Amino acid sequence: MTEDLSTVLQTLIELRTETEWVEFKEAEINFDFEQIGRYVSALSNEANLNEKPEGWLIFGITDKYPRKIVGSKFYETPPGLEKLKQKISLQTNHGLTFASIHELRSSEGKRVVMFRIPPATRGIPTEWKGVMYGRVHDSTGPLSAHKIQRIRDQGATLDWSAQICEKATINDLDPAAITFARQEYKKKNPRLAADVDAWTDAEFLNRAGLCSDGKITTAALLLLGLQTSAHRLSPAIGQITWVLKDAKGVERDYAHFGLPIILAIDNIFEKIRNLTVRHISDETLFPLELTQYDPWVMREILHNCIAHQDYPQGARISVVENEESLLFTNRGEFIPGSVDSLITSDAPPDRYRNPFLAQAMVNLNMIDTVGSGIKRMFRLQRERNFPLPDYDLTQSGKVAVRVTGKIIDPRYTRMLIRRKDLDMLDVIALDKVQKGYTITDEEHHSLRSKKLVEGRRPHLFVSERVAAETDTRAEYIRKRSFDKQHFKDMIVSYLEKYDEADRQEIDKLLMDKVSDALDEDQKRSFIRNLLQHMRREGTIIIKGGRTRNAKWILAKQT
Repeated sequence: MTEDLSTVLQTLIELRTETEWVEFKEAEINFDFEQIGRYVSALSNEANLNEKPEGWLIFGITDKYPRKIVGSKFYETPPGLEKLKQKISLQTNHGLTFASIHELRSSEGKRVVMFRIPPATRGIPTEWKGVMYGRVHDSTGPLSAHKIQRIRDQGATLDWSAQICEKATINDLDPAAITFARQEYKKKNPRLAADVDAWTDAEFLNRAGLCSDGKITTAALLLLGLQTSAHRLSPAIGQITWVLKDAKGVERDYAHFGLPIILAIDNIFEKIRNLTVRHISDETLFPLELTQYDPWVMREILHNCIAHQDYPQGARISVVENEESLLFTNRGEFIPGSVDSLITSDAPPDRYRNPFLAQAMVNLNMIDTVGSGIKRMFRLQRERNFPLPDYDLTQSGKVAVRVTGKIIDPRYTRMLIRRKDLDMLDVIALDKVQKGYTITDEEHHSLRSKKLVEGRRPHLFVSERVAAETDTRAEYIRKRSFDKQHFKDMIVSYLEKYDEADRQEIDKLLMDKVSDALDEDQKRSFIRNLLQHMRREGTIIIKGGRTRNAKWILAKQT
């Protein structure tokens, strides 16, 4: 064992009782995946509540004192543990998973697996499949209400956006930005249009929720401030960066846009090359012309970045433009926990990072705090036959959203529109399959039950039923491949004609015929297993031993 981890392990083993942030299991061979997920949630939450730098789940040790090392063969073959780490991240909020996994050996050679679990993010309990778990001594169950509140109270800090900039005055605000804000406020409140025109700037700022008792807030300075007044936000940065990259990911151009943010937004979108694309829908023979990116979707994402940025971190919001996509990034955890929870929930989120700023942006017609924005984005992209937005919540303390500006196979997307029985979660799951992303067990079960996908995870593909609807039968057959007997017959025919074949020749014979749902390594593994099966059947034998010059021949030739 390495010295540091050996010391940590020995300290944990000597604990008289299992603490609420440490769990020992023998796990000699296997251990239930669902149980592991619940332990991740529970130990993460308890590590937070006990102010510990991490929680520990340890396999290969008895759980009763005095503890003994018994050894574990759980996921002993690589890359099993790394795959487990990734699978766990798909079922927790914010993509939380093991901080690290360590395999140690005792002096007797017995294997111990140590899973290091990060504490729950301040203010946000860790969930497993939407449930928050906790511990009472050595018992695991749903996290108690008072513990949930204790963690949530950690996030009850002062609203940065509502703070008063003591040295700022109305002279620090841009007159053009105030004029623009008035116009947007009247769009949001058309019945007040005449009144708005009669208000002084100071009265308007108060009524629009930008100032507090006539004093300039950080929200007002961020949205309407002069560039020369940006220093008053320090250490926060009120800036958005646009970057243009080519197909190889090389930076071609960039620009920084500062205060006033409310005017910077249009300047940013003028930089983006929103090209026109054409495609034929199933409703007309004439091509439809659409822009790569829906303007409302772009604005909604960028406005959300502005509203939910964690400004005290002193970072910029970024918009990265590639040839076929836009990537929006802002700092701060995704407070709702998961996109799915917003899609399925009938209630709006009950917490916002910058509530004062968010309300001001609602008043200025920039965002909608009722939580319908993300739902509408997904619906618009689906109706346009474009890929759905991709939310990346796996990066700690950061939210990234990618919007793709090219059409997925039109036949496939037309099927999505025709299939009225598919809810948005099914559409999201099918979108992941089409992009080659990993889907959860629940998503996989739902798609399987509707016979929408085939293949083995992670190499799923559209099913025959869907292929028939979208006229992709040829692609389906290519991915489905043939049964094993078909390939066996091909090998036998080859050996009957040429007497012998080495592995390279057999690979050349079969590689392009094995299912395209498999990658190259999986195809080679399939062929290797096929040859071994034919050898055990007595159909073929190997000549020349297990060497580079070995040849396969028909058994009847000997």
